[in-house]
Amino acid sequence: MTIEFLGAARTVTGSMHLLHINGYRILLDCGLFQGRRAEANERNKSFPFDPKSIDAVILSHAHIDHSGNLPNLVKQGYNGPIYSTPATKDLCEIMLADSGYLHEKDAEYLNKKRRKNYEPPIEPLYTVDDAVKTLEYFREISYEKSFDVLRNVTAKFTDAGHILGSASIRIASKENGMMQTLGFSGDIGRWNMPIIRDPLHMGNVDALIVESTYGGKLHDPPDDMEKHLIADLERTISRGGKVLVPAFSVGRTQDLVYSLHKLFDEGRLPRIPIYIDSPLAINATEIFKKHPECFDEETFKHIDQHHDPFGFKQLRYVRTAEESKQLNDKKEPCMIISASGMCEAGRILHHLANNIQDPRNTVMMVGYCAEHTLGKRLIDREEEVNILGGTYMRKAEVVVHNSFSAHADNDDLLKYINRFDKRHLQIIFLVHGEIERSTSLQNGLKETGFTDIVIPVREQKVDL
Repeated sequence: MTIEFLGAARTVTGSMHLLHINGYRILLDCGLFQGRRAEANERNKSFPFDPKSIDAVILSHAHIDHSGNLPNLVKQGYNGPIYSTPATKDLCEIMLADSGYLHEKDAEYLNKKRRKNYEPPIEPLYTVDDAVKTLEYFREISYEKSFDVLRNVTAKFTDAGHILGSASIRIASKENGMMQTLGFSGDIGRWNMPIIRDPLHMGNVDALIVESTYGGKLHDPPDDMEKHLIADLERTISRGGKVLVPAFSVGRTQDLVYSLHKLFDEGRLPRIPIYIDSPLAINATEIFKKHPECFDEETFKHIDQHHDPFGFKQLRYVRTAEESKQLNDKKEPCMIISASGMCEAGRILHHLANNIQDPRNTVMMVGYCAEHTLGKRLIDREEEVNILGGTYMRKAEVVVHNSFSAHADNDDLLKYINRFDKRHLQIIFLVHGEIERSTSLQNGLKETGFTDIVIPVREQKVDL
């Protein structure tokens, strides 16, 4: 078995790892790289392999940095199976189509400029039609069910507790009578978070590829989530302002809505209108309702008592662009939850442009933002930011809620990895993390007794 680390190596986006097993080529994830436009365009457009040479794809979860380049893979000739959990497939149905639409609109916008400069037009990375075609190759596999990937190669999905349908992947291959096992964590969730179950153990493996997004960092405890949420809303309401929440459409939006529902129901939060201004988030919420098999026990009890935690009275779902624009005319305090979480696209941009210069307002950041994104500049509380080609003075308050993070923090990562038998696990590869974060986790693992821990660079090959 040989592993090629082709994405999310010393960075957090573009997850992609190529396995060479028994003469086969298996791709773990096929995510979009997000960052500076020119670099992202080049890396996403050109695969470091022939897509036609890939025999199978195994997908950990639906987030775009893990699934988002699948339509381009198919567009360039891949026609094999894409294995995922049922919930991941359902989420990819809306998320890949949404991504294709954004690529089409991006190309359309750029081509207007290119025509003025007498430059040739560019094509979108892929289209909605490419995304729809990709769904034909999905093969749905339930958690904890071993399945044949290729001859003498089996795999199993285990709940990773990150988002709906997210999975860790255990791969077993047999060659010349010898069995070899590899684990891929995907993105690991946190313990005691709302809605979905805690991360589960996949079983022992010989080698492990594991994420390190928050190595060396600790989140606020989930128990603090509600306390800080109440304080920030009460403070903003007292100023007569709005709360703008850039939130990922899948996972973070539903967690926030669920927490708000509980606070309203318990009478602990002032009743203000809550607007979900993201068609993708609305569709994703419907998919959450379809997959109660992913819910934890607390959520089942809450649903049993309160019916629908995603559709309470203060909540208004905004579907059309015209309805979205009308929110700018609202004068009374309200909360607007809109994508994207990193503030790089979507309707959140026009909400920020219209509200960020008002000191009564609050921008509430609830998720990870990569370097060079608008979201990261807001987290760093820069005084001047560029939005939709314009320059704005940031006068709105910025608050950061890392208690909502769906990613394991340093202690969670150590807890997850220490479940593996040190006598059995021969080598650990740390991916999906900036080098400082990966190095911090590497040092922590050494202190607990693990010895062979590698932080691979992009395009590095390792023979097991």
